[in-house]
Amino acid sequence: MNLLLTAGGLRNETLRDALRDMLGRPFGSANVVYVPTASVAESGDHGWFLADMNRLHGLGWREFDVLELNGLPRRTVLDRLLHADVIYVGGGSHYHLARSITGNGLADGFLEALESRVYVGFSAGSMIFSRNLTEHSADVIGDTADLHVLGAATVEPPFGRFDWYLKPHLYSPDFPERDDTWADRIAARADFPIYFIDDETAVRVRGDEVDVITEGRWRFHP
Repeated sequence: MNLLLTAGGLRNETLRDALRDMLGRPFGSANVVYVPTASVAESGDHGWFLADMNRLHGLGWREFDVLELNGLPRRTVLDRLLHADVIYVGGGSHYHLARSITGNGLADGFLEALESRVYVGFSAGSMIFSRNLTEHSADVIGDTADLHVLGAATVEPPFGRFDWYLKPHLYSPDFPERDDTWADRIAARADFPIYFIDDETAVRVRGDEVDVITEGRWRFHP
């Protein structure tokens, strides 16, 4: 499994180079599918979403597909994922994204597709692999209200691949509260490992190997 789990998308050349290396060929000879599902659960201005999609599209893919996980037949969704060489899952509500995967019975097929494809996550799209994506982690992180907005009290991790949790947008001007004090407070309460990463950073997973690539800053609390 090859995962590039970013906080802010492919914002810098280091992250884009990492994706080229994981893909093993030029972007122009590969198909990408962009999954915007997490974004539709967020209200307000979606300029950030358009900027991310345009940034990805600008890399010059052979084919750029857009795939919503809800409303289509399960087989159609999985066939579109299998048609891509890179599966890019965008930001927004990680709880809505997780519920869309589990609620539509997509988890096993999604993981099967990832056995031979590269996955890129942006924010919410990077957060859904932890087995600690639960109502307990929501309480620890302090975003239980985001779960309740969806009319839910619980969440089931769709993949449960790692014990560590990824929290994006450290030091981000769009989330000014996410500073060292904020991270320290969460880490003091957490009973699971956490990567805090800024928008210039990604956690890279290649098989059993996990490392961090960055042009910015990050923290890990075991």
